Amino acid sequence: MSTDRAFCRFAPPPAGTSLSITEVPKGGMCLSAFVVLRDPSNAHRILLGHLDPRAPWDHIGALDAQRAEIHSKGWMIPSSHLIFGEAPEAAARRILVEQLGLPRDRPLEAPRIFSDVATPRRFPNLGSHWDLGFVFTGPLLASELAPTPAWKELALVDVRTLKREDMARSHEDVLEALGLPLQSG
Repeated sequence: MSTDRAFCRFAPPPAGTSLSITEVPKGGMCLSAFVVLRDPSNAHRILLGHLDPRAPWDHIGALDAQRAEIHSKGWMIPSSHLIFGEAPEAAARRILVEQLGLPRDRPLEAPRIFSDVATPRRFPNLGSHWDLGFVFTGPLLASELAPTPAWKELALVDVRTLKREDMARSHEDVLEALGLPLQSG
């Protein structure tokens, strides 16, 4: 039996089989880690930030200067694309340290994994883009918040007060995958 499916084995196919694909999807593909820290007394209050576009986001979050400037306008979940060969948990631990100034060994729950294929609303000319995200969650007390150079503002925000367009980098999809829908505009 033969199939016409292009499975996500991004490697040269073994001799005699066509069960691999060697191209990246036309609109791109991202593997990302997200760190969603919640107020233990209110699960709807999560840590969000307005990034500082002058910070080295190319190094700590895989954002070039232009995208950092664009995304600085909305709330963002602490996150990053995975470094090539990096495990999702290692990326989450890197985010804790580099973006939030928190200890690497902070307790985090096993990741929830989500996948989404969509045309980015901020970049409609890109075509369909495929995201595969690893969402790590854990508690955060307001007293643990401290300013860091990566962010103009970090706060525990009640997501029930936000609209989809308040979010940067299409992170509203991540919140919705966690069961935290935002208001429609």
